[in-house]
Amino acid sequence: MTTTNRAATLNKIHKVLKRSYKHAPVKGEHPVLETMLFACLLENAHSEVALHAFKTVQGAFFDWNEIRVSTVKELAEVMDKLPEPMEAAARLKGVLQTVFESDYSFQLENLKKQNIGAAVKRMQKLQGSTPFNIAYTTQTALGGHSIPIDKGVAGALYVLGAISENECKEQVVPGIERAIPKSKGQEFGALLHELGADFFANPFSPSLREFMLSIAPDAKERFPKRVSKKPPAPPTPPPAPAKAAASAKKDKGKEAKEAKEAAAKKSAAKASEKHAPRGKVAAHPKKKPSGGAKKTPAKALSKRKPR
Repeated sequence: MTTTNRAATLNKIHKVLKRSYKHAPVKGEHPVLETMLFACLLENAHSEVALHAFKTVQGAFFDWNEIRVSTVKELAEVMDKLPEPMEAAARLKGVLQTVFESDYSFQLENLKKQNIGAAVKRMQKLQGSTPFNIAYTTQTALGGHSIPIDKGVAGALYVLGAISENECKEQVVPGIERAIPKSKGQEFGALLHELGADFFANPFSPSLREFMLSIAPDAKERFPKRVSKKPPAPPTPPPAPAKAAASAKKDKGKEAKEAKEAAAKKSAAKASEKHAPRGKVAAHPKKKPSGGAKKTPAKALSKRKPR
């Protein structure tokens, strides 16, 4: 998309958003650290939901230090109304931890004395910082011209044809600060963020779809597609009765055959044992008669003549 076409598309989006969304201008000066912490919760969330979560977490803990030493899970439980409470809690804790470790305090007011480029580099080094909360802090607390883009905003702008698919994945909108003047930057950024929060919450909403088609009639081709879940594989059906009977008969015949073979082997073993030659038995030694004369054999007595 050319720069001229992109600028025309963004300005058209701005005009339509002004008729459908409300914007409350941010007045007065805001502490840099608190602005960035609020932006940690605002990412991909509606402003009212983020503001409620911000006040709730401040009321649930004693001070910023107690929030810093709390676990991400504990913080997320307090901010459970956010669309991504765990991610928001991790960003919040990360910024507080890094600021405390570098300055042993909870303030970033010295960034207001630096030029925008140096301040942005300092914020980029903070754990938990993202392009969105850096841009929001730059725009709201430092007076710079930087329109915050998060996942929801990038997705909405892609569907509306303002950015390409690759730019959507990288969450960048080239030339957006040139297309939208600084005097309208906060208003456009806030209205666009509400559209992005709606898109992030439910990109398949019929009312949102109709609204976006009123801006870009060709957006139908770029709407996300629902991912259909594959149905679970059906359970294996039991074997048919005929097959089951045949299988049982086969198993029974196999068992009978094995039993017959075992009986034949046993019978053969017995027969072999019966006809085997017996071993020679050792002859017992003849016992010698104990004392007295030897007995006359019966045959010799029969030949003697009677007296």
